[in-house]
Amino acid sequence: MDPIRVAIAGVGNCASALVQGVAWYARHGDADRAGLMRASIGGFSARDIAFVAAFDVDARKVGRPLEEAVFAEPNCTRVFERTLPDSGVVVQMAPVEDGIAAHMADHPEERAFRVAPTDPVDLSRALAESGAEVLVSYLPVGAEAAVRGFAEACLDAGVAFVNCVPVFIASDPDWSRRFREAGLPIVGDDVKSQVGATIVHRLLARLLADRGVQLDRTYQLNTGGNTDFLNMLERKRLASKKVSKTEAVQSQLDERLATEDIHIGPSDYVPWQGDNKVAFIRAEGRGFGDAPIELELRLSVQDSPNSAGVVIDAIRCAKLGLDRGLGGPLEAACAYYMKSPPVQMRDEEARLAVDAFIEAKPLARRD
Repeated sequence: MDPIRVAIAGVGNCASALVQGVAWYARHGDADRAGLMRASIGGFSARDIAFVAAFDVDARKVGRPLEEAVFAEPNCTRVFERTLPDSGVVVQMAPVEDGIAAHMADHPEERAFRVAPTDPVDLSRALAESGAEVLVSYLPVGAEAAVRGFAEACLDAGVAFVNCVPVFIASDPDWSRRFREAGLPIVGDDVKSQVGATIVHRLLARLLADRGVQLDRTYQLNTGGNTDFLNMLERKRLASKKVSKTEAVQSQLDERLATEDIHIGPSDYVPWQGDNKVAFIRAEGRGFGDAPIELELRLSVQDSPNSAGVVIDAIRCAKLGLDRGLGGPLEAACAYYMKSPPVQMRDEEARLAVDAFIEAKPLARRD
């Protein structure tokens, strides 16, 4: 079986974890599947991914082999697979567009961006020449124009799109229509981490409702020290991120909370945390006889590896969609792997829907 040919937009921490992970599982084979939700999807394992193109704008990455660029500053994610195979991929210069917030270009810290003095490539041509089948978008939060530029390039080059960031492509009717008409699958938008703040918050909110508790108010606060959190210090870039994370939780409630009773979003940049993300979740509600119930949870994860296992599944689902001639959002995969899918589902329903999609069977009705 030929590998899935994958291109990466944004060679940051998440890309580093993904590239390391593919090499790690290739080396370990089936002996250690810890961290993978599914060993095989459509006959493809985690090691059946080949990187054929990569794009970035940072001078420390552009022009370097992918296997070196994933370890270059400002990346700070955990290194768990230092020796990577020769990919034959050199990181190409992408259009900057709105991919860099002003403070990221001027910031004195090593985790700021340093734009390469290089002309951008023609994305459509570069994707077509690489033979990529699936593009994974890891661009910064708030890079609305840049993400749309890569989506256009996918349409031009005939490449499926996995959108890991909160720029609404799969959940936008016009973009969905265009990908559907082109016969190209999308999995998006805004990846849920494997065991991240969003999935935990969703499940807690649903648990309270299923156990008869009236949820009155809730918050989720997040801190981290990677470039993602540094980028999000520019608050105006957070609009889509806050919508994505808030709606992911609201969608699990039988009755929506008032805006003033729910607060979810990135909270601050703490440099020494590095790629460690800490989430604080609080829920207040009322149980039997209006007795108060309060719940507080602290979650600490390595942010980038926490998303990589999900993206490996999303890539394989996108490939299945391509092989089956499906275009537009793959609704089951979007609902299970992403915060802002076109159709929100409860997580267990989404998991069953993904199983049915992988097996190419109708989703069984539950009585």
